[in-house]
Amino acid sequence: MIDKTVANCRDAVADIPDGATVMIGGFGRAGMPDELIDALIEHGARELTIVNNNAGNGDTGLAALIANKRVRKVVCSFPRQSDSHHFDTAYKAGEIELELVPQGNLAARIHAAGSGLGAIFTPTGHGTELAAGKEAREIDGRHYVLEYPIRADFALIKALHGDRWGNLVYRKTARNFGPIMAMAATTTIAQVAQVVELGAMDPEHVVTPGIFVQRVVALEVN
Repeated sequence: MIDKTVANCRDAVADIPDGATVMIGGFGRAGMPDELIDALIEHGARELTIVNNNAGNGDTGLAALIANKRVRKVVCSFPRQSDSHHFDTAYKAGEIELELVPQGNLAARIHAAGSGLGAIFTPTGHGTELAAGKEAREIDGRHYVLEYPIRADFALIKALHGDRWGNLVYRKTARNFGPIMAMAATTTIAQVAQVVELGAMDPEHVVTPGIFVQRVVALEVN
């Protein structure tokens, strides 16, 4: 019997090693898997490369992971906002590396990894510092830059409901990067509000099929 449910967040992240590349879903706080991140902080893994839309907000979630000095590098599209003080402090002190990726390119590169593509050509960034040293081509009269897929060892994502097979549905914009990150990681761990019975979710509403999910943690226990 296939059963991907895990008893708690602590057990779900227990094998994430030092130096792992970890994708974390979320657009700001929307869709951020805070409980999984808290468990990762407690677990103690260090020197992590984090792939996320931004570099943390306030003092919780990804910001807390950075504040606890667990992150070596951040790959993101929007590293600074009014409450990104933990990233700002670490970056100015030379304690954290940043790879800045335009948001569309970030999504496209993650999707490329999940789709098994070797590389993609994108017009975004051409002629700017972000394209320095990268291969460029003119295709049908338009200039493009070669970008490589972004893959991860683990993805931590948040969904509304899941079943024991790992099928997931999301709540509104909390969906954001979760589906493509699930495709691009070797091991995807999903925290869900509730694990429902097989067949309880309309198949037409399932966004992430269970084939892309290895572990499911319910924050509410029936």
